[in-house]
Amino acid sequence: MGHPFIIEPISYQAFENEAEQIEKCKEWGLLSEKAAKTKVFFYKGNGMNLECSIIGFVDKMTAVISFENEQKHCIHPSYLKEMQASSYGQKISSAVEESTPAQEIEAIRTDAPIEASQNTELASISETITSPELAEEVHKEPKAAAAPKEKTKKEKAPKLQLPEEKVKMVATVKEFTTVPNNFSDTDDEIVIYDTVAIQDPAMEIGDAWSSHSATLKKLELEIGDILIFEGKIVAKKLTKHPIPYKINNPAKIQKEKSE
Repeated sequence: MGHPFIIEPISYQAFENEAEQIEKCKEWGLLSEKAAKTKVFFYKGNGMNLECSIIGFVDKMTAVISFENEQKHCIHPSYLKEMQASSYGQKISSAVEESTPAQEIEAIRTDAPIEASQNTELASISETITSPELAEEVHKEPKAAAAPKEKTKKEKAPKLQLPEEKVKMVATVKEFTTVPNNFSDTDDEIVIYDTVAIQDPAMEIGDAWSSHSATLKKLELEIGDILIFEGKIVAKKLTKHPIPYKINNPAKIQKEKSE
């Protein structure tokens, strides 16, 4: 039987392995910085306490969880973190329940198909409606703002606005390496590139990495080879390396030797 509160993701980025899942959960505060393995999570609300797994994300503010019946649900990581507390769900606000009729919630969930970019907003709205505990938080007095610090931290460079679709790129092979794979007895083979750039729209990327796939191995790559190809680039740090971007599924590859 399906859960009535489900907000099914239209599209999402699934974790490739447990290491990626652990890294994202630490970023969301769902695991401690010292955690070496994941743990069981629970979805609490609507009188339920359901075991769930974190399987991916829509964006940095929307996690995707899966239940035992394989239904997938979008949820804000902060809400899921609150649900892990043993005291969560003990205080129920009947006033909030009375002010949010079931048909209003259903109307939100059964509306016309939405774009993936709207998933975060819908997840946030629905979780707020269906969680009386969160409604109580809304009515609490805001905390006093912290006094400004005398010393300001150095501002970080703004993140690149990466295109969501496949684009034509050029990159130079810099290094071949391996990274651990917790789901396999063998390490994953990796190619690291430098001077990576998108040709249209023109954008300098810098360093990036990709899996050393069977397609790339057929090219018998060497350090210094220049590749022109089509692919999708995403913000995904390479394990144990300061490489912030990953190239997914490079295709239509042309190889040129460096001069």
